[in-house]
Amino acid sequence: MADVIANMSMSLDGFVADPEDRIDHLFEWFGNGDVEVPTAVDWATFKTSEASAKMLRAAMENVGALITGRRLFTLTQGWGGKHPMGVPVFVVTHEEPADWPHPDAPFTFVTDGLESAVEQAKKNAGDKNVAVASTTIAQQCLNLGLLDGIQVDLIPVLLGSGVRFFDHLDTTTKLTDPEVIEGTGVTHLSYRIKR
Repeated sequence: MADVIANMSMSLDGFVADPEDRIDHLFEWFGNGDVEVPTAVDWATFKTSEASAKMLRAAMENVGALITGRRLFTLTQGWGGKHPMGVPVFVVTHEEPADWPHPDAPFTFVTDGLESAVEQAKKNAGDKNVAVASTTIAQQCLNLGLLDGIQVDLIPVLLGSGVRFFDHLDTTTKLTDPEVIEGTGVTHLSYRIKR
């Protein structure tokens, strides 16, 4: 059965983007090494440390679907119709975009709620994991008990303000001790949700 795992690059003070939604400081680790990690799109080949490359390859092999919110979908312009992980994307939204230029792309616009998006993504992923790539969606999944794990790519930078990874939580959530992978300019932390 697929696990639902939220993953974000995050500053030491808990932000995943600055106040203008810029992520450049947080994504520097994707290009600060000499080990190439190809993705499903030709515009994004990562060059990381060996430790980060190993983690990225495993993550890409183990993800079968991705859930995002409409805001991130809009900010990224729908990744040009293909997410770098090369998996089907489920966009939680109130309404489908009228002008989506990639109607044949593996994007499903889910208008009947987050639970439906998670159910569809899990079915599509089969035995692989479902990645959550949105702060709002990750928070909602956590509040609804739909999240199984959290992966943080912790960046040694303090942004001071911006978009927080976890900001609107209904209750305290306990996590397992993390699995830790030290990269260059990043520490990868992987937690399971305690139930």
